[in-house]
Amino acid sequence: MGDDRRPLMSTFKRYVVIQLVTLVCGIVGPIFLFVYFAAQPDPTLKWMYWFGLFITAADVLIALAITSATAQSESKLTRKRQRFNPGTR
Repeated sequence: MGDDRRPLMSTFKRYVVIQLVTLVCGIVGPIFLFVYFAAQPDPTLKWMYWFGLFITAADVLIALAITSATAQSESKLTRKRQRFNPGTR
């Protein structure tokens, strides 16, 4: 049973690391959101909310796409290894 959960947890850990990297590289989105919510209600700051939301959502989608691509590539590599070395897992 523990063997079945191992690839799932590995993918989740990979996603968390990739998500942290994308948020660090795209830190301006969360900063815009923080400034918007920390500032007094001001209609001139509404652009910060929308840009921050868009950039942060893009960061999340990019992290999901990268995680999906790496998981698929790892899965293909594992299948190739099993095909050439049937005795190993």
